[in-house]
Amino acid sequence: MPSLKYGTTTIEYSLQRKAKKNDVTIAVEWSSGVSVVAPLDMSQDDLEVVIRKKGHWILKKLIEFREINDLQTPLEFLSGEKIQYLGRRYRLKVHQLSIDVKPELKFMNNRFVATIPSSIVANQTEILRNLCVTWLKNKGHEKLQERVKYYSNMMSLSPSQLVVKDQEKRWGSCTKNGAILINWRIMMAPMRVVDYVVVHELAHLKYHDHSSDFWKMIQSVMPDYEQRKEWLRINGPTLQL
Repeated sequence: MPSLKYGTTTIEYSLQRKAKKNDVTIAVEWSSGVSVVAPLDMSQDDLEVVIRKKGHWILKKLIEFREINDLQTPLEFLSGEKIQYLGRRYRLKVHQLSIDVKPELKFMNNRFVATIPSSIVANQTEILRNLCVTWLKNKGHEKLQERVKYYSNMMSLSPSQLVVKDQEKRWGSCTKNGAILINWRIMMAPMRVVDYVVVHELAHLKYHDHSSDFWKMIQSVMPDYEQRKEWLRINGPTLQL
């Protein structure tokens, strides 16, 4: 990944060059970091001049995203805390039993219910977080399969595989063999935002970049995609456990 020094800070960025582009576009996103689209014939030196001119703005955006992350208070997975699922926050109830039982997390009656033996209280946070991640991955795969099938029929595009996994900087990605990878954290977002990620990755099965044709396809399926995209840009950093 290319980078440049701006003061004492190293700015890393992804670079895409286009033959018919006349200017430089710079974007800063929580999920993908700094991305630059530049003319094919622009020299690296000239490009870095442009990026440095935007250096203060780039650093300001990066700091804003870091501050959002810093404000997130990690869950301790205690009774009364709330866990996000599909845009709503559901209360957690933890039952500590004196008998030796297998730690378990279920969703019932509009709340998460955890059962753990009192002997593992010291490791409760880590154990219940792992159970919650597993629940969101499993439920996410089930729900996402439904949404992928729905939009695949609409877009006449079908992935070779759907994988729900942990991705640090991406909400989704598409592999060369046509598999779609979705970040399990998206299951904490509202369903309309989950749908946007699904449509976004399905469109990548046909268009492997973010060209105008790519966005036109998304808009044809989801006319309000920009609102959903903006929700994810602003609120994405809050989708944490």
